[in-house]
Amino acid sequence: MARQIVPSRSFHSLLTSRHYPLPSPAPPLRPLLLPKALSRATAAATPQLPRRGRRPVVAASASAPAPSSSETEAVPGAWGKVSAVLFDMDGVLCNSEEPSRRAAVDVFAEMGVDVTVDDFIPFTGTGEANFLGGVARVKGVKDFSTESAKKRFFEIYLDKYAKPNSGIGFPGALELIMECKNAGLKVAVASSADRVKVDANLVAAGLPVSLFDAIVSADAFENLKPAPDIFLAASKNLGVDTDECIVIEDALAGVQAAKAAEIRCIAVTTSLDEDALQQASPVFIRKDIGDISINDILYGGSNASHNERTENTENISSLGNASPEILNGATNAESVENTNSSSSKDQGLLGSRRDILRYGSLGIAFSCLFFTIGNWKAMQFASPKGLLNFLTGGNSSIFATNEGESLSSRVQQIKKYLADFETGGSATYVPEFPRKLDWLNTAPLQFGRDLKGRVVVLDFWTYCCINCMHVLPDLEFIEKKYKDKPFTVVGVHSAKFDNEKDLEAIRSAVLRYNVTHPVVNDGDMYLWRELGVNSWPTFVVVAPNGKVLAQISGEGHRKDLDDVVGAALEFYDERKLLQNNSLPLALEKDRDSRLITSPLKFPGKLAIDVQNNRLFISDSNHNRIVVTNLDGEFICQVGSSEEGLLDGQFDTASFNRPQGLAYNFKKNILYVADTENHALREVDFVNETVRTLAGNGTKGSDYEGGGRGTSQVLNSPWDVCYAPSEETVYIAMAGQHQIWKHNTLNSVTEVFSGNGSEKNLNGSSPTNTSFAQPSGISLDPELRELFVADSESSSIRAVNMKSGGSRWLAGGDPNFPDNLFRFGDHDGTGWDVLLQHPLGVVYASDNQIYVADSYNHKIKKLDPVTKKVTTIAGTGRAGYKDDDALSAQLSEPAGLVEVGEGRFLVADTNNSAIRSIVLNERGAEVRTLDLTGVQPPSPKPKALRRLRRRLSADTNVINVDGGSSMEGYVSLAISIPDGYHFSKEARSKFDVETEPANAIEIEPVNGSLNSDGQASLKFKRTSSSSSSTGRINCKVYYCKEDEVCLYQSVAFDVKFQEGVPSPAPITLAYTVVPRDNSGSSQLMAAGKNL
Repeated sequence: MARQIVPSRSFHSLLTSRHYPLPSPAPPLRPLLLPKALSRATAAATPQLPRRGRRPVVAASASAPAPSSSETEAVPGAWGKVSAVLFDMDGVLCNSEEPSRRAAVDVFAEMGVDVTVDDFIPFTGTGEANFLGGVARVKGVKDFSTESAKKRFFEIYLDKYAKPNSGIGFPGALELIMECKNAGLKVAVASSADRVKVDANLVAAGLPVSLFDAIVSADAFENLKPAPDIFLAASKNLGVDTDECIVIEDALAGVQAAKAAEIRCIAVTTSLDEDALQQASPVFIRKDIGDISINDILYGGSNASHNERTENTENISSLGNASPEILNGATNAESVENTNSSSSKDQGLLGSRRDILRYGSLGIAFSCLFFTIGNWKAMQFASPKGLLNFLTGGNSSIFATNEGESLSSRVQQIKKYLADFETGGSATYVPEFPRKLDWLNTAPLQFGRDLKGRVVVLDFWTYCCINCMHVLPDLEFIEKKYKDKPFTVVGVHSAKFDNEKDLEAIRSAVLRYNVTHPVVNDGDMYLWRELGVNSWPTFVVVAPNGKVLAQISGEGHRKDLDDVVGAALEFYDERKLLQNNSLPLALEKDRDSRLITSPLKFPGKLAIDVQNNRLFISDSNHNRIVVTNLDGEFICQVGSSEEGLLDGQFDTASFNRPQGLAYNFKKNILYVADTENHALREVDFVNETVRTLAGNGTKGSDYEGGGRGTSQVLNSPWDVCYAPSEETVYIAMAGQHQIWKHNTLNSVTEVFSGNGSEKNLNGSSPTNTSFAQPSGISLDPELRELFVADSESSSIRAVNMKSGGSRWLAGGDPNFPDNLFRFGDHDGTGWDVLLQHPLGVVYASDNQIYVADSYNHKIKKLDPVTKKVTTIAGTGRAGYKDDDALSAQLSEPAGLVEVGEGRFLVADTNNSAIRSIVLNERGAEVRTLDLTGVQPPSPKPKALRRLRRRLSADTNVINVDGGSSMEGYVSLAISIPDGYHFSKEARSKFDVETEPANAIEIEPVNGSLNSDGQASLKFKRTSSSSSSTGRINCKVYYCKEDEVCLYQSVAFDVKFQEGVPSPAPITLAYTVVPRDNSGSSQLMAAGKNL
């Protein structure tokens, strides 16, 4: 899968970011394409560029210069100059009044109040608070909460009545807006609706927000229509005097508001009849927006006078009927009127074919300019040579493997090509590395000096790209195979995101992914453009003499690279052109002492067990799971810290850069997204074992699934969450841009949402929904929606748990699915929000979504109803600083979890730390969690189990005098209070340790307590002349009736004394004291995904 950034073959195919192969059992091996012109990427789809950049916030100022008088002023006189048009939304731009009333009826129905759509007509156009509150007052609804009703209204309206591109726009709305803009007028939306509804309606109506110079909504105003405040604010934000504005309204309150603001108003009869509207004296009235012409706006209508309704407007009602003079901003009223009068219904489109071609060409040119300006971020990746490579492709596919072809014959075929290549005289030479570039793992290199005489593979990568991570094992394989040869891999880091251009961020990525070959930071994309690269990852193979031998893009090309490197080494060795000089390597991993001693190494995700006060940390680059209490005190470690895929006991099992975690509190099981093992793992804290549930260590390419157990392959699972009522684990499958689910009852793993295409596409079903490297997921407590941090589209999405379809919440580009380049750092509402590669998301107990905005080094809060986003922690610059939240610094936080109302823990990945954020009335603060007792991994000694194991912080230690008996029995007696019982699923158990070795024997060395919490053990000492200690560790699992089960760790240290043997029974008694979990029930309900 190659991420492509290439221009298209037609104007309408703009640009995309990454091609994906159609679902298949395995990706096919593509032929390696060789240059005369450099070979194009192996992927075949045409990508698409983003459409536009950042938009202003609510009530934004105008983004275009004020039009000149020649553009807007036609005939001086009674009508006067027009410079701007203020459009109401509901009932003017979109047919949303009736759906709004139906949604309101649904709200009251949930309250048990019987209303009809007609009850809301008197409150039309007055804002949602009055719209709902007015009917509540009329109906005498007691204890009516306006805010709660509004919240539920928006939920119903957005989910049921205002789906994207659902066709609620009035015919002629888009055309009139474009006519206004072509005539040099500024346009704005000025609505009494809240911004969340404005954004939703515009998207549902197919009207891009970018069309408008400002959007003013009800959120910022106390006085709504019929007060003039909204129209006055819109006029001010556009920089246009009120006497140069025109308002288009459908509601009586809106017409009255325009009159109060002293702005001319054109009314439409979509909501009220003409007689009702005449009460407020609009300048004239039309049937709907499709019956309003640019002539009406600029000149007051061809036959209209003040307070008169124009009857004959059909011939000037739409863009299709408007003459070129009108579109070009005619300045002669007579010529316009004559043009209109000469038209008839039989003439169709007015103007000559030359006019049509002229203005059509002008429109295309304007659109191209608008497209280029609005998509500068993606356009920076394009180059003339990249376009040439894409259009021409390679001239040879000699590396395609024929059936039955041997390796030796393939290598000979490549060597024959190289011989022809060297005598052909048409080779491209690799450009020299600019001297200003920064290097990692080495001193600066030069082709003409250090790399002369070497075969070189340039790996064009960017560290956000999952595909670039997938090819690292291929490069490592080739590096090891040819480690004694004059061969070098050079990673050319060519950043997509702004944050990725930072050298320290790249250094962290080099350390995180254990990259040991030289890496150069080509932040300005110099080599990318010079070599015509157009996708991540791309490999460019360079000969010892600096000639470009081959270029290949995407995953799955280990064999191609291996063959061409092996053949090139043979070929150029035979010609005595190789030089095996040493390189000035200095690996970053050997120079970072902080990481060597750090307890954690690039921790990825977190989960908690609220009832038992436990925090689970995926210590990703230590290949283990660390368990502490919520104050950071060490409890235990899961995994040997060795890289691998091995099931078994905690101290022998192995992981490979695990990420996402989810806790099943009923079974005391932790689910793990074992990312680079491409597997889903289960950590059983009852039996202290690790088991693989799905995946087998091989990267899969199955886009549907349905297999059982480890027979079902996975592809870079990055996060997980657990739905207790379904007993299902949901998986963010970053490697193939989908959401999957694993049924823990029947072990079936299959796709839940997403078709595998890497896009930001929201659809009504799993098959017409697309994601772009989803990396964080969280469930709401009612299991209605699954919230997704869609990292490569820099957006937050919500997946409907019933349909599998999705909706957009914030960030990214919701209108152009192929645009994965709309990112940045900007708080606001809806379209105004910009994020940068978010990796973590959690739905909290306050019904807000908290986001780890990773590449902005911030934690942000998102209201899922209003779509408002605010920063709660971080400055936007990477760093490590505890302080008040907005002054504190983080570095690429990737995971977060709520541990109590107002308190969050964050996996601060590049700082290799866990940070605590506490929200309170005085403001938030960030502190580093002190990980007491957590040590970096060390080799585990193969010794007998003695009394040297560290006790967990939550263990109660009971010291017992064992007396001086040489042998006898020890009775365990654990009690629990009334109202509790021992867990039937998780058996309580014990194990034994002794000190010193061979001084005492206690049997059995491990076992389970019976249903009454009892067990009997036998001890025998070898000598009475020395003291010894036996420790009996008990893990007690108990449950309150019909509620969640709890856990208690107890250790009895039995000290046997020197002296004359004195036989006596030993009883180890303990009564469990249940934890005080007051205030935790709500968190548990909201934390079912933990």
